[in-house]
Amino acid sequence: MEIVRALEIPLKVLFVLVSLGLIGIILVQMSKHSGLGGAFGAGATYTVFGREEEADPKRTATTVLAAAFMALAFLLAYFASR
Repeated sequence: MEIVRALEIPLKVLFVLVSLGLIGIILVQMSKHSGLGGAFGAGATYTVFGREEEADPKRTATTVLAAAFMALAFLLAYFASR
């Protein structure tokens, strides 16, 4: 039980940092289609011709942060139930 108590605060801090990172990377990705043109489909060329499937570091970072967010959320919920 002491190990759970010792891990709880660092995991909560990590959860907040991952959450902020995920919010930040999503906002960076959304800035590509922001503005008046994005509201009327200016970025629609990606959907018509398909998205470039090359290694996109923002996409990879979003995937990693989302997986970390989910894992930490389940872990913290498990610790809270004990």
